[in-house]
Order: sequence, then C-alpha cells, then structure tokens
Amino acid sequence: MTVAIFAGSFDPITNGHLGILESARAIAKTIIIAVGVHTSKAALFTFDERVTLIKSSLEERLAKVEPKVEVVAFNNLLINKAREVAATVIVRGLRDSTDFNYEMQMAEMNKVMAPDIQTVFLPASASTRAISATLVRQIASMDGDISAFVPNVVEKALRKKIAKLRG
Repeated sequence: MTVAIFAGSFDPITNGHLGILESARAIAKTIIIAVGVHTSKAALFTFDERVTLIKSSLEERLAKVEPKVEVVAFNNLLINKAREVAATVIVRGLRDSTDFNYEMQMAEMNKVMAPDIQTVFLPASASTRAISATLVRQIASMDGDISAFVPNVVEKALRKKIAKLRG
C-alpha cells in the first residue's frame, strides 16, 4: 500500500492544492496532507481552522472518492514526518520553472537524507497554475473576487476572517 504525503501551509487551501490532490490519487492508496505549523510564520488561519477548511473542501470537491485522505500537523523536517506516517512518496505540485528549481533542490536534499522516500512532481493544470494562497489572500484583502481560486467554504471563511481583522 503506497502512502503519499503532501505538505504545505494551506493558508488557505486552494483549487490548485485540490488539483494536485486529485492527481495524487492515481499514485497512492493513502494521502497524508501535512499542514506546516511554524512559529516563525504568521498564518492567517490557525492550524485548527486550516484543518477544518481542508476537510470541508475535500468533502465539497472530492466527496467519497478513494484514496483515503488524512490531515496531520508537522513542525519538523518533512522527511521525518513522512517516516512517522510511513509515507514512501512525497508529492509536490509544480506551477512553473521557479517552483521546479526550488523543488528539485529540496528533492535532492531529501533524497540524501532519506533515500527510501521518493519525491514525485505533479504539474498544476492550466486552470490552476497561477493560483497561490498568498495571491488569494491579497486579492481577498482588497475585496476582489476569489471564487475561481478556492472552494466555496474557503471563500466564505476568508471573507469572514478579513472582515473580523478589519474590525
């Protein structure tokens, strides 16, 4: 049974992330979504909020579809978390050549530290290639339309969060 781990901050989860998850279904029986929790990074959503948004987005977009998907936190090296959850594959999404260059460096470093764990790159679809959580947050903070970039549940949560921050 292949277990794959897909890591990120998911602040918030986007249609791009979900597209990579959909592609990852073809290579793994179980997919672990590892949500990075780093005290040095100020996330818009708390870990618990991100987990709720991920699970709700999965229900909205990938309801009752195999493989099994689990959500966990991590605050250490991804390869350590991969070993902890018995993952043999690290899934990384690629949007462009900038992603590729960075991800190749990470894959090579991970391969040295964990030769038994394989990194697999999955290309973003043309319709999601431009999406990043950072841009989604920026557009939403300026009252732009983000409906094409995130699931409905995320759009609502992001609007509510921004309204709350504005007071």
